[in-house]
Amino acid sequence: MNKKVSEEQLQEWLKQTEPLTSLGRVPDYIPALAKQDPENTAVGIFHLDGDCIGAGNIETTFTLQSISKVLALALALMDQGEDYVFSRVGMEPTGDPFNSIAKLEEEDPSKPLNPMINAGALAITNMIHGITPDEKVGRLLSLIHEMTNDNTIRYDEEVASSEFETSYLNRSLSFFMKQHHVIDGSVEELLDAYTKQCAICVNIKQLARIGAVFANLGKDIETGRQIIPKHLARICKTFMVTCGMYDASGSFAIRVGIPAKSGVSGAIVGALNGFGGIAVFGPALDEKGNSVVGMQLLETLSSRMDLSIF
Repeated sequence: MNKKVSEEQLQEWLKQTEPLTSLGRVPDYIPALAKQDPENTAVGIFHLDGDCIGAGNIETTFTLQSISKVLALALALMDQGEDYVFSRVGMEPTGDPFNSIAKLEEEDPSKPLNPMINAGALAITNMIHGITPDEKVGRLLSLIHEMTNDNTIRYDEEVASSEFETSYLNRSLSFFMKQHHVIDGSVEELLDAYTKQCAICVNIKQLARIGAVFANLGKDIETGRQIIPKHLARICKTFMVTCGMYDASGSFAIRVGIPAKSGVSGAIVGALNGFGGIAVFGPALDEKGNSVVGMQLLETLSSRMDLSIF
């Protein structure tokens, strides 16, 4: 796939899409995220030849939120291996909301359906090597530093604290899984690590570069060094296709067809073999929890450039 997007095209598509911000709303259940400006939008593409382009507020930083689930999964798979990880977390998509507890009660032995719903993501973070929450988060940050070639990336302490204090449902999910031996250790320490993980901050070009590493079969864009084993990068991208856009994953696969993962900050990352990494940001979300600007931009990009993997 030798397709490339120009910066002028990207700017035009973002300009056409920006009015859609009025159709979504900034989430207010995480107090720190409620402060985001819904009109603060950006898009970036990191092509596999190393060319990176962007449009909009490309210097704005935002938190990864659920996008961090893909990175945590890669790290847990490297730490524990596939057999261990998938003995505790399933591989199946769900049509339920990302924070639902219902399937935990139905499944035996309370195994989360996949790593992209909150229950599965909490179980994945619990598997990352590290004695303390900060050690786990530090190792995840080290992976992100490698993938972005930027060791200045940190987590937003205000957002992490805000999420930790309001994580009532995630605590419930964690205690339920601990009761059924899906997770072990301190629930409070797990929530500490998980909320810091979700609060890791990047800008649009850094996020696009993360996507490009997955698109490049786990290899560093510049050096070709294998950061994530090829078969594990493939597993992560497969989950992005089947589960990455919450319970809108099926319709997204049909309309866009790019492996992608969204977060409630309004960010979406895409990874397309042979093309590169794509990142979009727009804090106004639709009813499924996905960025309205991001969803339309990706649909436009996929349609104009014929990028669907299907």
